[in-house]
Order: sequence, then C-alpha cells, then structure tokens
Amino acid sequence: MTEKILQKNPHPLGAHIENNGVRFSFVSRTASCGILLYDGKTGRLQRKIPFTEEERIGCVYCKTVTDMNPSTTTYLFYQEDRPVPDERARVFPQKIPYGRDRSAADMKAGFHTDVFDWEGDRFPRLPYHKVLVYCMHVRGFTRHVSSNVKHRGTFAGIGEKILYLKEIGVTTLELQPAYEFSEIPLKEENREKGPHMVEAGVLEDSGHQKLNYWGYRKGYYYVPKAAYAASGDAVAELKELVKALHKNNMELVMQFYFPEEMRHSEILEILRFWVLEYHVDGFHLLGGNLPAELLAEDELLADTKLWYYKFDTDRLYGRSEQPIYPHAAEYNDGWYYDMRRFLKGDGGMLGNVLYHMRHIPEKAGCIHYLTNYYGFTLADLFSYDYKHNEANGENNRDGNDYNCSWNCGDEGQTRRQSVRRLRIKQMKNAICLLLLSQSTPLIFMGDEFGNSQKGNNNPYCQDNTVTWLDWGGLKKNREIFEFWKMLVNFRQNHPIIRPDRELRLRDYIACGYPDLSYHGQNAWCPETEGHFRHIGLLLCGVYGKDAEVQNDAFLYIAMNMHWEGHSMALPRLPKGKEWQLAFSTEPEKRDGKIGEGCQNTEFVRWVPPRSIVVLVSVPE
Repeated sequence: MTEKILQKNPHPLGAHIENNGVRFSFVSRTASCGILLYDGKTGRLQRKIPFTEEERIGCVYCKTVTDMNPSTTTYLFYQEDRPVPDERARVFPQKIPYGRDRSAADMKAGFHTDVFDWEGDRFPRLPYHKVLVYCMHVRGFTRHVSSNVKHRGTFAGIGEKILYLKEIGVTTLELQPAYEFSEIPLKEENREKGPHMVEAGVLEDSGHQKLNYWGYRKGYYYVPKAAYAASGDAVAELKELVKALHKNNMELVMQFYFPEEMRHSEILEILRFWVLEYHVDGFHLLGGNLPAELLAEDELLADTKLWYYKFDTDRLYGRSEQPIYPHAAEYNDGWYYDMRRFLKGDGGMLGNVLYHMRHIPEKAGCIHYLTNYYGFTLADLFSYDYKHNEANGENNRDGNDYNCSWNCGDEGQTRRQSVRRLRIKQMKNAICLLLLSQSTPLIFMGDEFGNSQKGNNNPYCQDNTVTWLDWGGLKKNREIFEFWKMLVNFRQNHPIIRPDRELRLRDYIACGYPDLSYHGQNAWCPETEGHFRHIGLLLCGVYGKDAEVQNDAFLYIAMNMHWEGHSMALPRLPKGKEWQLAFSTEPEKRDGKIGEGCQNTEFVRWVPPRSIVVLVSVPE
C-alpha cells in the first residue's frame, strides 16, 4: 500500500496535463470504471481505457496516459458502461446552444492549452466603503435587442457595457451563476429521477422540462458557462472581461451555489482555483451549512471578498485583532424587509431603520439591498400588491406571497397620473435609503431606470423579455435614471455617508457635534415611538475624510414616510455656515424657513408626505 501511494498522485481530481502525459483521477465506488477518449473533431470514440485495482487509492482511481494528444482529444469517464462527465473539467469544447437539450455524451471535456496574456493585471482590492455593487444575470443583462451591443447575452456583451456601468457609479459586478450548469437537466438525470421531480425549476408536474434560467443547482464548478460566451472559447472570454474590469478599477464577484453534500475541502479548492486562474475578486456563497469561517481564514483568500449570510468575526480574528483588509461581508435580507416596510408606511419601523442605516460590522463589511434577483424589482415594488407568477406554470403558487410591497393605488400598469407620480417618488425614496445608508449598497440590474418584470417575483425559469433587461427604460424612465446618477455622485462627494466603520453617535473628537445624531420636531429630540414615521439625521462632516475629500460638510437627512407632512427642526450649524437644499424627492411647495421660536433651532423644515429631503451646510 505504501508503494502504491508513492507511485500515484491522485490530486487534484479530474484530468491534468503533465510532462509525461495526462493524469486522470476519478472518484468511483465501483470497480467497473475507466476513461473514454474521443477524437476532438469528429467526436468518435477512439479508446476505452479501464482502471485497474492497482490504480486505486481509497475510492480514487488514478492513471497517466502518455500516448495521446491533449489538443485534439476529448474525454469522458465511465461507470458500469454509463458515460459520466468530469465534474472537475476545465473546458467543454462543444458549445451547446442555450436551452438545448443535452446528454452526458454531449459533455465531453477537453484541455485548454492556450496561455492567456494577463498583461500585468492587478486586483483592485477596493475597501467596502468605496464599493457599489451591481448584481446581474449574464444572459439577461444584454440579451434584449434594445441593449445595442454586438454580443448579446454574453461575457463579451458585459464588456461592451463597462463605460455605462462606470457612468452609474458601479465598482463591483456580482454575477449570478456563470460557471457551467445544465439549464435543462441531462437526459440521464430525467430517467433517474422520473417525471415528477421536486427540485424547483427543473420539471413541471406535467413531466415537461422547465428551464433553469438562474442556475442554482450543482454545476461544473471549474469552467465558465460556454453558452454565455459569444466566441467558442468561454475561458478566454471571461478572462478578457475580468482584465477589462480591472483596467477600469472595477471588480468581479461570482455567485457560487453549493448543495449541502459538497465536501468543504472541495469548496475551498474551487474558490482558490477561480482566484488563481480567472483573477476574480470575490465570491457570494449560497447554500446551507457552508464552511464560511474556514474559507474566510484561508491565507490565499485573505484579500478576496467573501459574502455569506453572516460571519463569526471574533472566531476569525480574535476579540482584540482588527484585520488589515476586512474581506468578509454579511449578506442577508434584514435590511431588505425592514426598509420595504418603512417605505410603505408601516408603523414601529424607525428603530430598525436607524440601526440598518448605520450598521457596519466591526471586522467585516455589510452588503445592503432593497431588491435582488429574487422578489420584485424596484419599479414592481411600488406597482403590485400581489405576485403575478402565472407565466411560471405553477398556478402562481411559487415565490413569496408577502413582499412588503405597495401598488400606490392601482395594481400594475395605470394611466392615473397621481399614481404614476407617487410611484416615481417612492422609487426615489428607495434610492435615497439605499445610497444614504452607511454600509455597502447593492442594486439589481435595471433598477437604476425602473425596469419591470410585470409583477413576477420568482422568474427562475423565464428566459424571455420578463427577465431580459429592456434598455428602452433608459429613455422612458429618464427621471429615475438621472436621480440615481445624481445621488451616486452625492454619495461619492460626501465620505461621511460611507465611513469605513460604524458611526458611534458620539462626539469623540470634541468638535461640538457627534458624528451622527437624530432629531424630531425639536432639534436633538428624536421621536421614535411606534406611531412616528418621520425623523431627521444629522451627519457631521468633520468625521468624514478620505483621500478625495477633506473637511466634509454637515448633512441633514429628513425622512418622512407618513401620509401627512411634518415640520422638523434643523440643528444650529457652526458660525459662518447655513443650510442649503441639496435635493428632495418631491418638488418644493413651501418655503423652507417656516416657524419661529422652536427649541435649539435656526428654522424649521417642512417635509412633505412620503418624501425625503436632504440639506447640506454651505458658507453663509
């Protein structure tokens, strides 16, 4: 046994070119297994090479084949005369059109022998307080004809939109699963599982195949999805995208869904591979029972962004140690639901809202979002009270029943101008909450110009105009788009909105003002009881400094989600400064300086119903 181990090196698993040939390593619990070699051009079987008992270590069979040409050969493994695709393949040369039915025989793996020129590529390693995340589906982002790109629905199509993404302030892209997966299950899987599968997004009750558009299932984790490439080389195309992003000081974070049966050591190996081979900047981990702390403490991933529901940072770094580059970030729906309820006017939300707006974990980042690939889009959040998933073929039973949404008076499309104006204002309010909160904001593709999915809150199987981003919204909803760009620029110009750690609600530098304070009808007297839906936030710019901005201004954010207007007192500013309106989600209807004699105040600000007003200090 010792001699056998010394002679064979089964790891890493899969097939790898070595000096003396190609080493194949395959996990099998049956002795009847081996390798099938095919001609790369014709697809004809050339040789069937069985593994022998002497080539087994544990459940791993390992053999080196010396008389083959990797550049002209493809391969499959087999078990009991059944072809088995290599789950650890680095490339699948045969490009199968998106949505096309396939079998295991179509998943012949090959070898990528070309050397990619990274041209001195460097990781941006952006700190979380300088990050704005844009979540997208690779195909859906540019598949619509209105995208006006040459390579629609591909990695190259994303590359054509880099200048647009920079225009709207994006620093970091998050891709839904972009590794190889079967959007329609292999024929062999259908025979094994039968017509009534319980796995969502695979088969309908009728037995007909249903497209898995999102891709949240076990995949081939070592290779980018071939159908997302405009060319026949998905490997090089994704690398070109990463290189182009890095040249623009932008990052790429990839979603990886791992089922619970995945070995933890395998997950670590996969993440390391993508960092070293594809230079990706981070991973959003999806799935239950994942080894989040194990991955976060890995030395090679120490400056790679890792997003999961939550991290035990005390266990990672110790109670007293502060990481030089906090790379882990919590990514959960806590912010998502509370802010939605606040926007629709629910009572008792102020305490949670104020916490979420300032919350940044001590030794990690925090990704906050109001919309994502699941649930309503931003426009639908204020257009529908109920989900409309009839097109999914499940009698509208799929998806969340309660979305904390409000249709503003009419369900779906409407001609009533009052409802349409209110919806625009609510979208602006939502953008304000997203970009005026202190942690790291994330937006889902198209929300910057009010894209709609027609009320579908679970379009996991829709590869059509429901999920393809309609770029015509840029012109139709120009008001929302321009408001988004204005507010992104405002956030960038005021570092007090995006601190690198949580604000303390204290005057710890003795400047006369705390970094963050709350105010109500009277200055310095916040009212957060359950029936209040309005409050003012004062951000002291003295605490907000970075390389671009020194001595930031004072900011006052007045939020009123009540259906009635309210007067709110403004705190006094230091001598020589006065308040000036920066922007409001509703056009001004009354003079800002109203009322006299309010306690500890220069003047009172009228805040209209369901609106947000932001003021900035300027020299008198």
